[in-house]
Amino acid sequence: MNFKSTVTAFWAVVMISIPCHAAWAESRADELLQELAQAKDATTAQRLENQVIDEWSKSGSPAMDLLLKRGHDALEVKQVDAALEHFRALTDHAPEFAEGWHGLALAYFQAERFGPAMDALERVLALNPQHFGALRGVGAIHEQTGKQALAYDAYERVQEMRPHDEDITKALERLEKTVKGVPL
Repeated sequence: MNFKSTVTAFWAVVMISIPCHAAWAESRADELLQELAQAKDATTAQRLENQVIDEWSKSGSPAMDLLLKRGHDALEVKQVDAALEHFRALTDHAPEFAEGWHGLALAYFQAERFGPAMDALERVLALNPQHFGALRGVGAIHEQTGKQALAYDAYERVQEMRPHDEDITKALERLEKTVKGVPL
C-alpha cells in the first residue's frame, strides 16, 4: 500500500508541475520570438531560433520528451514509419503538446502524405500560432500542391518572425511574379 501512495503522490506532483513548466516555457519562447523578429544578423537569428525550438520542445514530461527525440532521430535516418509511430504515440498521450504534432507533420510530409501533414500543421498552429516551422510547412505544402498565393501568404508570415531566413526570402521571390504579377 505504501508503494501505491508514493506512486500516486509522484504522479500528482508531475501533473501539477507540467502546466507551470509549460507556462514558463511559453513565456520564455515569446520573449525569444520578439528578439528573433528584431535580430540584427543571421547568426544572432539562428541562435535565437534554436533557443525558441528548445523551449517549444520541452513537454514537461520525460516520457513525452523521449518520444519526441525518438521521432526526430527516426526522421534523421529516413525511418519514416518508425517516426510516425513515435509521433502518433506522442500526440495520443500529449495532444496539447504542439511539437508532437509538428513532428507528426514532418513525418507525413517526408512520406508525401500532404493531407495528413496539413491536418497536423493545423493542430500545431491551433496550439501555437507563432510556430514558424509549422507556417513554413503550410507554405511548402501549398507550394507543392500548386496553391502559390496561399504559400506566399504563409511564407510572408514566417518572414515577419524570421527576417533572416534566406530560404523564405528565396521562396517569396520565386512566387512573387505568380502571385502579384509583373509591375507595369
